[in-house]
Amino acid sequence: MVGLFNKKKKKMSWQIPTQIEQDIIAGKATYRTFQTGNGGQSILPVPANAYVVIFGYDFSPAGGGWYNQYVTTLVNGQNASTLETVKLFETQQISFYTGTDFYPFMHHIDVKTDVTAYTTDVSDPINNFVKQYNVSEEIDNTPLSRQVYITSSNDVTITHGLVTNSTRISSNSIPVTNRTPQGLTYGGSAQTINTQTNYGPGGTPLQFMQPSPKDYQDFGFGLLPSNADGQAFATPDATNGLRDATNLLAVISGAALNTSASNYYLCLHYALYSKIIPETRG
Repeated sequence: MVGLFNKKKKKMSWQIPTQIEQDIIAGKATYRTFQTGNGGQSILPVPANAYVVIFGYDFSPAGGGWYNQYVTTLVNGQNASTLETVKLFETQQISFYTGTDFYPFMHHIDVKTDVTAYTTDVSDPINNFVKQYNVSEEIDNTPLSRQVYITSSNDVTITHGLVTNSTRISSNSIPVTNRTPQGLTYGGSAQTINTQTNYGPGGTPLQFMQPSPKDYQDFGFGLLPSNADGQAFATPDATNGLRDATNLLAVISGAALNTSASNYYLCLHYALYSKIIPETRG
């Protein structure tokens, strides 16, 4: 039973925006790349009296190059025991901070799972049947490409990390409003859905409010916390939020930490304009 549960990777793509390509050809801008990786914090320097337009990136996720191997017991076709380490690499976040704007991007990463052989196949009068399988799990670190459009005249701060948890804090039924009409949205459906989720440290987590921070109060769901936000992204915390991948790799083994395939890599594609940023950007 080889290759069970394997999934084909879906690749995203990007292209140079037409205006930027014309500027590069005309000599008004210079095409540049910036590659970083390993530790979770990097800075793209922007020269004085210049600005950059980041229009795409290639992202190689952390966690590749090592295998999580274990024996799992299937009782009536259900997993009785598994290891969770590899799952900590399945959601990874990249964000960009320009000094004025913040752009978070979250990626779900595929896990390649192979069931190589079963070790026992015995009958059990209580559970009907029990089977044990040797399972191998590996993060698929095939590079992902994403189109972006980020303009900055300041140094750009780049943050990468693993998103370990997103904890539901509250749920509510969405009322019928002009923005949540019945039949087309959850408005009036009486279903209880997430309206507040934590993405960060226990003491002062980011509070992701839904449908939005404004709606949260308008819909009568209670007062907004001081750290409410309308976007879902993680903030740094080794337990509940954004976690530097190298810290977890060091826990797994020194070999994983120092293996290039296990670390993340990010290559930015951008245009450098050697002039001050125009007031009007299309």
